[in-house]
Amino acid sequence: MLKIKSYVKVKSIAEAYELNQKKTALVLGGMVWLKMGNRNISTAIDLSGLGLDTVQETDDEFVIGCMTPLRELEINERLNEYAHGAVRESLRHIVGVQFRNCATIGGSIWGRYGFSDVLTMFLAMDTWVELYDAGRIPLTEFVNRKKDNDILVNIIVRKQPLFVCYMSQRNSKTDFPVLTCTASLIGEEARTVIGARPARAVVVEDKESILKNFKHMTNKQRREAIEKFAEYAAEHVTTAGNMRASAEYRTLLVKVLIRRTWEAVGGMKNEY
Repeated sequence: MLKIKSYVKVKSIAEAYELNQKKTALVLGGMVWLKMGNRNISTAIDLSGLGLDTVQETDDEFVIGCMTPLRELEINERLNEYAHGAVRESLRHIVGVQFRNCATIGGSIWGRYGFSDVLTMFLAMDTWVELYDAGRIPLTEFVNRKKDNDILVNIIVRKQPLFVCYMSQRNSKTDFPVLTCTASLIGEEARTVIGARPARAVVVEDKESILKNFKHMTNKQRREAIEKFAEYAAEHVTTAGNMRASAEYRTLLVKVLIRRTWEAVGGMKNEY
């Protein structure tokens, strides 16, 4: 059972940050995951009155407030046009519309959950987080950062030429994913993200530069590189077993989803 001693709807991020310095204080997101746990909270901090529930677009970036519902990202035309529909695809299997109307991107990103479709998707773009105290840092750095008492204010997606494809494997439509995968070309950079391993999502390091210059390869070269990289990733991405799948099955899925997503990014299959 979740027990809250006091509740404060803050009037500024500075007030929220000050309240959050107590170890037993907690910032509320959409409350869809938090309410399922057992925890004693001295001060529940509500950011819903600060106008941080919108997606704003500039010439250079998308600025997404931490309290923006996942549903808003799912239906945002400009963001999905930029991401070739991959953002929508990464969200549409998360329980249901009512759930996605409550769950927030801030809660999803801050939690860095091992099952997170959202984290797998946003790691595959040039995404930064804006923290009240620490300022802007890349999501690739934030994902491995130790949790502290800072406040996540915005998620920023910097606009770069982008080709991206998101896929997941599930045992049933609205269940947690067995494995998630996003492949992307951010400018000239090839990036692959694997999530629900069942640990938090990771960017697969291409230490052998197998996908380097992928954008300029012929289709034959791309297919050969994809096959080689899929085998490489399966050897280097750590997986584990749980009630949804074994480690061996997840390792097999790493190869399958990497092939499919990169074929889509390469234009060899119209899947994004």
